[in-house]
This record gives sequence, C-alpha cells and structure tokens, in this order.
Amino acid sequence: MVKVRQDAWSHEDDLLLAETVLRHIREGSTQLNAFEEVGDKLNRTSAACGFRWNAEVRMKYDSAIDLAKRQRKEKKRAIAKQVQKTRNPVISLPPTPAYEEYSEREEQSTLIIEEAVPTISMDMVIQFLHEVKKDYYASNQSKVSLESAHKENTLLKEEIKKLEKQLTETETQLATIQEDYQAFIQIMDRARKMTVLDDQGSMKAPTFRMDKNGNLQQLAHGSN
Repeated sequence: MVKVRQDAWSHEDDLLLAETVLRHIREGSTQLNAFEEVGDKLNRTSAACGFRWNAEVRMKYDSAIDLAKRQRKEKKRAIAKQVQKTRNPVISLPPTPAYEEYSEREEQSTLIIEEAVPTISMDMVIQFLHEVKKDYYASNQSKVSLESAHKENTLLKEEIKKLEKQLTETETQLATIQEDYQAFIQIMDRARKMTVLDDQGSMKAPTFRMDKNGNLQQLAHGSN
C-alpha cells in the first residue's frame, strides 16, 4: 500500500485554493486574504497556501486569472461610472423652436428634465474606495508572502545538506569499522589454522610474530 504524506496536497485541496483565489481576485480582495481563508479550511498556514499557489497551482490557471482581473476592472469601471453620474446629473432639454414656427403643438411641449437616479448606495462607494486602497498594498503583501516561503525553502535545503553530510560521515565510519573487523577475523582464522598438536596429542599453542605488514608468522618451538 502506498503511503501518503499527511501534509500532501490533494487535487481537491488545489481546486479549493484556485477557486478561492479567483473569487477574491474578482471581488477585488487580496490573494493574502484568500490564502488565509484556505488555510483556515485546510488547517494550514497562509504562507504554506501561498507557496503552494505560486509553486504549483498558479501556472494552471493563467487564463482564469486574466479573466478574473478583467471582471474586477469592469466592476470597478461600472462603480466609477455610477459615482460620476451621481455627482453630475444629466439634464436634457428639447430643441427651442423658432419664433415663426411657434404653434399649438409646440405650446403643449414641456421642458423635459432627466436627472439620473442614483442606483448605488453610499456603502458601495465606500467599498469601491477601500478596494482601490487594497489593490495598492496587494502586490506588496503577496511579495512578502512569497519571500517568506522562499526563505523557508532555503532553510529546509540547508538542513537537508547538513543531514546528508552527517549520513556520509557515518557511513564512512561504519565502513572503517567493518574493514577492521574483517581484518581481525582473518587474523584469528590464520592463528587457528596454524595451531598444531604436539606428539602426545595435546594442544600446544604456538608462538607467533607479526611482521610490519600485519601478517602472523609462527615461530619454531624452542626458538627465541
């Protein structure tokens, strides 16, 4: 059975992250707010969500991001137009007829005044101004989040290198110990083979001498 990391991102997690970020972009919110919202739902940090978005998910939704940005701009333009209309009411006057063409029909004409009726509330205007301010800081907030994720990634890479170095040193020490152990076993094996029995069948331990190369040499009995 394949083991799955507890902190691994599933397809559903990536989809939730993408949908939330796109929604915040359309609504004029910041990506940082989107990361915090997803982090609360998935029990992750906003920095982790930001790193996942920039490293893996964002590249798959370039077209959707562009569309969301256009929708946000269209929404802002619509609100701006409504604000402009509220400030400058439209007044439309009918053409003034010439005096000689004045007739009964023109006498019945009345001055037509069309004044634009505001269709937005003050809350919408305030929200629009807040969104303009948010956009000003959004890029800086996203940059800080990305830099934090990069810094964390750099620290992890350094820790991995440190552990790899320790592992290499441990493996080298283990290899040296194994070589020494094998040499010791070979020496003991040669000593066992060089053991001889005396004429009466009793076991007699011979005398050995080790040369400069570490090899054992049996000395003749009775020799110094």
